Amino acid sequence: MAKNLLIGEVAAQFRLTVPTIRYYDQEGLIPNLQKNESGQRVFTAENIDALQIIECLKDSGMAIKDIKQFMQWVSEGDETLYNRREMFVHLRAQMQEKMNRLQQTMHVLDYKVGYYGKAVQDGTEKYVKQTAKPIAEIING
Repeated sequence: MAKNLLIGEVAAQFRLTVPTIRYYDQEGLIPNLQKNESGQRVFTAENIDALQIIECLKDSGMAIKDIKQFMQWVSEGDETLYNRREMFVHLRAQMQEKMNRLQQTMHVLDYKVGYYGKAVQDGTEKYVKQTAKPIAEIING
């Protein structure tokens, strides 16, 4: 069985601050979080799992209130399976769109690195400007 962790250990593992983890607990995001006889939060594997999903959802841009709704659905059991699945389907579509936009941004950045690299090599932007592509062409292709 995995060792239980205290809040400082969890904070270090997730690169979070202790106040952030306390906030998650106060918001009811970490189910079944217990305290030891000294009043310290004791994190089980289940609590660590919850923190991992919270961080994943946060990284996706999901608001705390929506994460809280998801965690509530989890605690409600099988009757909310459809809602949870739909939430992830929707979130995945949003993330795919963000990734597409980021990929377009990378195309522009790669182009500009090459563009300015050539200009630096030439000592002027004059020549590279003559063969420059419109940004829309770079984004789309």
